[in-house]
Amino acid sequence: MSEVKNVGQAINRIDGILKVTGTATYATDYILKNAAHAVIFKSTIAAGKITEMDTTDAEKSAGVLAVITHKNVPKLNAKGGIRGGALLQNPDIEFYGQHIGVVVAETFEQARYAAKLVKVKYEKGEAKVDFAKHAKEAVLPKEEEKADAVRGDVESAFNTAEFKVEAVYETPIEHHHPMEPHSTIAFWEGEKVTLYNGSQIVNGAQTAAAVTLNIKPENVRIVTPHIGGGFGSKGGQWANLVLTAVAAKTVNRPVKLALTRQQMFNSVGLRQKNHQKIRLAATKDGKLTALAHETTTHSAINNEFVEPCGDCSKVMYETPNSLISYRVVPMNIILPTYTRGPGKSTGSFALESAMDELAYQLKIDPIEFRIKNEPAKDPSNGKPWSSRTTVQCLQEGAKAFGWDKRKMEPRQQEQGEYLIGYGVACGSYPARQRDTSALVKLTRKGSDVKATVELAASDLGTGTHTIIAQTASDALGIPIKNIIVHIGDSSLPPAAGSVGSVGAASFANAVNDACNKITDELLARSGKQFLVRPTAAALMISENIAEFQTRMDAKPPADADQYSAHSFNANFAEVWVNKYTGMVRVHRFLAVTGAGKILNPKTARSQIIGGCVWGIGMALTEESILDPRWGNFVTRSLAEYHVPSNLDIGKIETIFINEIDTKPNTLGVKGIGEVGIVGVAGAVANAIFNASGKRVRELPITPDKLL
Repeated sequence: MSEVKNVGQAINRIDGILKVTGTATYATDYILKNAAHAVIFKSTIAAGKITEMDTTDAEKSAGVLAVITHKNVPKLNAKGGIRGGALLQNPDIEFYGQHIGVVVAETFEQARYAAKLVKVKYEKGEAKVDFAKHAKEAVLPKEEEKADAVRGDVESAFNTAEFKVEAVYETPIEHHHPMEPHSTIAFWEGEKVTLYNGSQIVNGAQTAAAVTLNIKPENVRIVTPHIGGGFGSKGGQWANLVLTAVAAKTVNRPVKLALTRQQMFNSVGLRQKNHQKIRLAATKDGKLTALAHETTTHSAINNEFVEPCGDCSKVMYETPNSLISYRVVPMNIILPTYTRGPGKSTGSFALESAMDELAYQLKIDPIEFRIKNEPAKDPSNGKPWSSRTTVQCLQEGAKAFGWDKRKMEPRQQEQGEYLIGYGVACGSYPARQRDTSALVKLTRKGSDVKATVELAASDLGTGTHTIIAQTASDALGIPIKNIIVHIGDSSLPPAAGSVGSVGAASFANAVNDACNKITDELLARSGKQFLVRPTAAALMISENIAEFQTRMDAKPPADADQYSAHSFNANFAEVWVNKYTGMVRVHRFLAVTGAGKILNPKTARSQIIGGCVWGIGMALTEESILDPRWGNFVTRSLAEYHVPSNLDIGKIETIFINEIDTKPNTLGVKGIGEVGIVGVAGAVANAIFNASGKRVRELPITPDKLL
């Protein structure tokens, strides 16, 4: 029997050995007999249509099995849920790098070579690729949730205020760039297709593929036990998934298709450029009187996605007058999509920078300023908080970080040729549980009881396998070594995705509910009454049961929607700015997070550190540069798209607030995958101001902007 509780313990990943030995199976690791290789080729204009396409030389090239284009591709359902179009259904071109064909060959090298032999002629159209040029053409988004959210009278409150800030904050186009690029193996058995594919939402990928291919969902199987990162790009599915299935059907054998790093830039979405105008007004004693957050952004020419940059501004601070608005420019750029902390990471940079600016103007400590404007309930909807830890995060973080050493005036701390500064910023992300089913199977040999837990969850590398095993071990009374976890397969009971910080809460609660249910059923089967509730393992032994199983279809608590539930954080940065070169180093970073029950502090810490590293990259290095003449990206690899390396990152510390909040879900799990990046860039930017006296409102903050 398991006597030590596993939930809350820093247990090593149960799949860790597979990862470090290279035996974990990712999408293209599966060995299928007689597999062919596919390579996508792309448009070299941003707008217009294909007038001629000569595939003769490619078809004659050694090893080529098929060349699939708009001329011979089967009819697909373009409204099936595949993001970004590019399904080869017509000759129209909507963005540079749009898929225009697929070559299938015996080897990858043969397919890649043949793809270069395809000759294409275009009729060019007028391309809209320069955001600065077309920003004035922005219109209201189609999505109702992005309609103007107005409380009170912002204009009057702002215009009559004595203390106010009005500024524009810019965040650039960014890309996800997981270590594992998007890749798929497809093979057909009659009318059924199996797709090995990195999918953050397993059942979502199944449905999207089925509807797009015009077949029944039960005829599609998605297999994705391990994913080498996704950060939102593998939340929705893109054309490469379905085109692999089409290629396999065309040549009647398994086909492997993996995007190159260069193809990732215009195949699977991006975080769009955001122009954010912030207006803040406050009384002399630091009470906010007005907050306006107006975002102008871009989307695809015939499809829309708008990042919710105003979400943090809706909930973080109390003010009687507020305006959250969005305007969007349709452009000839691939459809944007969810990127880690969507809207909250970019929006918090603008909001938290403006809060820092106003605090400086008021000569109030930025922590004190934030606490002064702490809302008693959710300002956006009037709902009570399920719990809120912002003040505690700020106070605990200030003590641990040594905030009392910070000087209010910039350029007060120097060491050699470096200016040293401290910055703080807060963040938030919604906490939700989504419907998820789980199957628990128990087997016994003598006094040894084992459990298998099955659900169509996914693991992005965040530790899903481990937290499921920990939860099941505690709920069943079985040692963690006797727990087998099967996830990442659409043939298993349906589950929520690893997106929007719903994964841990949804998976753990479903598994816990299933384990409680199987214990109840074993109790009922025994017909006995016990003074102390026995575990499922004890009942299997006492009742001499060899095998038993049950399934649970778990849902969030019925009253969960009556509360506003979020994870909250406070981020503290110490930066060193070189006086002569403008180079910035984040010497020290502290992230304090209130996210309910932490299932595994070790994997949770890794999640927060990952968010901090990405947020530091967002602040200092990451930017995808578009050539406005052509509409293609100048940054085409990790040599030009600069993500932080080990030497770019100083000391990172994490603190978790001890928080019990069972209103969002029974276990009180809130999720940390997204909140870890929210507020990070703001903290770095504010620290740079404190160090140098220069306020940079355009990310990334590169040396040229500081000199």
